[in-house]
Amino acid sequence: MNSPLERTWKRFKQNKSAVAGLGFIVLMMLVCVLGYLITPDESPQANTMVLQLTTKKPGSKFTFLKIPAEVQPAKVGLIKKMLFGQPPSDHSIPITGYQFKGDSIIVQEFIGEEEPSEQEAYSLKLFSDGKEPLKNQQVSIRKNNIDERTFWLGTDIYGRDLLSRIILGLRVSFSVGIIAVIISLTLGVLVGSVAGYYGGKIDLSLSWLMNVIWALPALLLVIAISFALGKGFWQIFVAVGLSMWVEVARLVRGQMFSYKNIEFVEAAKALGFKDSYIIMNHILPNITGPILVIASSNFASAILLEAGLSFLGFGAQPPIPTWGGMIKEHYGYIIMDAAYLAILPGLAIMLLVYAFNLVAVGLRDAFDVKSQNLNV
Repeated sequence: MNSPLERTWKRFKQNKSAVAGLGFIVLMMLVCVLGYLITPDESPQANTMVLQLTTKKPGSKFTFLKIPAEVQPAKVGLIKKMLFGQPPSDHSIPITGYQFKGDSIIVQEFIGEEEPSEQEAYSLKLFSDGKEPLKNQQVSIRKNNIDERTFWLGTDIYGRDLLSRIILGLRVSFSVGIIAVIISLTLGVLVGSVAGYYGGKIDLSLSWLMNVIWALPALLLVIAISFALGKGFWQIFVAVGLSMWVEVARLVRGQMFSYKNIEFVEAAKALGFKDSYIIMNHILPNITGPILVIASSNFASAILLEAGLSFLGFGAQPPIPTWGGMIKEHYGYIIMDAAYLAILPGLAIMLLVYAFNLVAVGLRDAFDVKSQNLNV
C-alpha cells in the first residue's frame, strides 16, 4: 500500500495545471541560482550603462569597440561570479563602423539613430614583438576588441540590458518569498498553536492581537514596519514576513481546536507527554497539508507585496534590479512606443504569481482527502 505522501503526490499529479506551475517554478529557481552565469550582462547588478542605447527595442543588435580598462579588476571564481557577478574589464563603445590605419583603429561612434557622428580615432596598442605581420595583429584586434551583441529584450532608459535585469530581479522576488514564508510560518505556527491548544485567556489575548493586525492593510503595515527597521535590502524582506504571519496563525489556531480533543491527543496527554511534544509530534504533522497550501499562497502574496513596495520606492534601492522598480522607472513609456519596458517585468510578476497560485490550488486538492477516493 502506498504511503500517505505517495498518495498525496499522485493526487497532485492529476492536476495538470498545478504540475505545469510547479515545473515553471523549478525552472525559474534554476535561472535564479545560475544568475550571472546566464545573464548577457555579467557586471554586478547588471548595471552596465550605455547611454547611447537607451530604450532600444527587443532584438536590437549593435557592434562595440572594447577598450581595456586602465585598472583591471581581479577575476573571480565560478561560484562568486554566479552569486555576485564579474566587474567589467573593459569599456565598451557602440560603433557603426571601423577601419584600420597603421597601428590604430578608426571607429565611427554610435550616438543616435538620426545623428551620425564624426569619425573619432581610438588608438589601440598592437601587442606584438615586431615580428608578427600587421594583418595578423588586425585579426587579433577584431577577435578581442570588436564585439557584436544582441539585446534580446531591448534596453532600458539607461541603456542597460533588460533581459539581465529581469533575470536578476527574479532573485529578489524569490528571496523575499522564501524569507517571508519562513518568518510567517515560524511566527504563525507558534502563535496559532499556543492560542488554539491552550484556549482561554491566552487565546483571547492572541486572537485580539491577530485581529488588530488583520484589520490593517498589508501594504501600509509593511511600509510601517520597514520604517521601523530602516530602509535596506533585508529589512524589506523581514517587514513583508512580519506582515503575513496572521493568516498562518488563524489557520493553525482553527486546526488546533479541531485536533486537541481527538483520541490520540488525549491518549498522549494520559501518557504524560509534554504539551510541546504533543503539538510538535502529534498535531502539527496532521495539519501539514493546509499549512503548505497557505505557504504557497503567501509566497505569491509576498512577491506582489515586494513589487508594490518597489513601485512606491520603499523596496530594494537602485541599482538593485527589482521587477516593481522596473515598472516604476518605465510606466510612463506605456503610452509611447516602448511599452515593453513596463509590460515585460509586469508579465514576469504575473507568470510567477500565477504559477504559485496553481501550485496552491493543486496542493489544496491533493490534501483534501475527504473529496478523494481513498482506494487509489
